[in-house]
Amino acid sequence: MVAASASRPNVVLIVVDDLEAGTLAYFPNIQRQLVRQGASFDRFFVTNSWCCPSRASILRSQYVHSHGVLTNTAPEGGFDRFHTSGLERSTIGTWMQAAGYRTALMGKFLNHYPGRTAGETYVPPGWDEWAVPVTNLYEEYGYRLNENGGLTEHGWGREDYLSDVLADKSRAFIESSGKPFFLYLAPIAPHNPANAAWRHEEAFPQLSAPRTPSFNQADVSREPLWLRSRLPLSQEQIEAVDRRHRARLRAMLGVDDLVGTVVDALRASGHLDDTYLLFTSDNGFHLGTHRLPQGKTTPFEEAIKVPLVVRGPGVRRGSTITQMAATVDLAPTVAELGGAALPAFAEGRSLVPLLKGARPAAWRHNALIEFNRPVNRSSARQTPVPAYQALRTERYTFVRYDTGEKQLYDLQKDPYQLVNLASAADATLMAGLEARLNALVACSGASCRQADARQ
Repeated sequence: MVAASASRPNVVLIVVDDLEAGTLAYFPNIQRQLVRQGASFDRFFVTNSWCCPSRASILRSQYVHSHGVLTNTAPEGGFDRFHTSGLERSTIGTWMQAAGYRTALMGKFLNHYPGRTAGETYVPPGWDEWAVPVTNLYEEYGYRLNENGGLTEHGWGREDYLSDVLADKSRAFIESSGKPFFLYLAPIAPHNPANAAWRHEEAFPQLSAPRTPSFNQADVSREPLWLRSRLPLSQEQIEAVDRRHRARLRAMLGVDDLVGTVVDALRASGHLDDTYLLFTSDNGFHLGTHRLPQGKTTPFEEAIKVPLVVRGPGVRRGSTITQMAATVDLAPTVAELGGAALPAFAEGRSLVPLLKGARPAAWRHNALIEFNRPVNRSSARQTPVPAYQALRTERYTFVRYDTGEKQLYDLQKDPYQLVNLASAADATLMAGLEARLNALVACSGASCRQADARQ
């Protein structure tokens, strides 16, 4: 059985950046220490397939329409929106700290932190230990690090590689904790430019991106304009996709080493058997699928479906959990594991019953994905993805765009989302999906757990 909250387990939440589902087999520590030792969710979805809105949902257990961090950039998104809206006053960090946990956030916080509204030495409430880059975040070299309000410069030496620096700091935090701890660890990989540690620069020399049926999709005639207007990928673009795929996996090897360091530190300090480790990503990524040479922000599976693996006391080793879950469920899960009070605004579900092996009678049947266009930003070369609201059910993906266009995919018959059924679908089916989507878009707090269970 999963440990009761009174037993005060430690919790480590690892959130990587832009990692799509289906890649974990490439990483030996993640495979050996997490996948084989824990439970993997095979239907885990983001609330928004873009970094900052997704991370705000993780921190607060709210959908995008509730927390209001709409994009990655100010004024409608980014760290500035989170900060000026006062959202950081109540996050999983403050909840766990109030429950008596020693807390730490290391790595990426929110896009464009510290922004225009806070100084480089600013540390948000809820975190006893803080190690977050304030410059050159995605390079993993040549950055300035805010360490508990002090600034440290890191250059381009082997010892400066960010994933390795985070690994060392994680080890020190784990080994020095005299009371239960919550570590939110957010490495940068495999986000572009996907710089690898020097020791991994020659890995995966011949590997190509997966050639799934959706790779360079042949027929887009039924799709919305943003996709219908895209030309098939050229051979040059396909070769660039393969290079990017290799670079991303090389960068992830640094994260794999970090996972190994965390597990070793837990074992050495005697904490491994009373610690829950959760590993996930803020969104997925396209690598040639649906004619997209790279990127995210779409409602397709490649962008909205991400890995979630959980290892910990009582979690069945090597198991798979088939029930639907979403990133809004992470904070309630961590809170229940630690015995922390969950605020009334939280909209997700604790995954603890699933980790116990239970099959709750009332559970999530719908995941909501919301995407908003940035203010005054558009692509000069191609039609951008319009704003949309999407519903992912156990069988269907239903999308409605601000343009009035719609998408519907029957994932039971069309798992790669190649045939948009929206124009000819049964009217009763469409009305039911519209009603489910409307209920989630309008939900707030506890009502979201009623809306997500509708069938």
